[in-house]
Amino acid sequence: MKNVAIIMGSDSDLPLVQKAVDQLRALDIPCEAHIYSAHRTPEEARAFALHARENGFGVLIAAAGMAAHLAGALAANTTLPVIGIPCSGGMPGGLDALLATVQMPSGVPVATVAVDGAVNAALLAAQILAVEDAALAEKLAAKKRADAEKVRQKDAALQI
Repeated sequence: MKNVAIIMGSDSDLPLVQKAVDQLRALDIPCEAHIYSAHRTPEEARAFALHARENGFGVLIAAAGMAAHLAGALAANTTLPVIGIPCSGGMPGGLDALLATVQMPSGVPVATVAVDGAVNAALLAAQILAVEDAALAEKLAAKKRADAEKVRQKDAALQI
């Protein structure tokens, strides 16, 4: 199975990124996290992206706030799928990070999840990897069934 890399722009993003790590580990997907800044360590971020495929990665997740150029900087240097997690902390609601992440120029795609959407970023990465991994696809299907059952149980408990 390919690994997932989670790159964060700052260690202040770690509590959010941990949610993605936890979700990936729950699905038995190998992952690792790094701190690279699109602005403070651009060469390191570029080098990581350039060599990610040969280093066994299948998807990159980038978590950044405010100007949020990290996902685009990674996507500019790889053909692997890049998923951006815009982080709150700048403008109210993380609007600045959301717009910076989602407004990529033609030819440099970045899939973008909701502001602070680390769990969905992990699940999207898993779905990408599951295209060629039937066992992982079944784990995702089982998760969906379990999530649906939780809703049914909550509905049943609500009935008066």
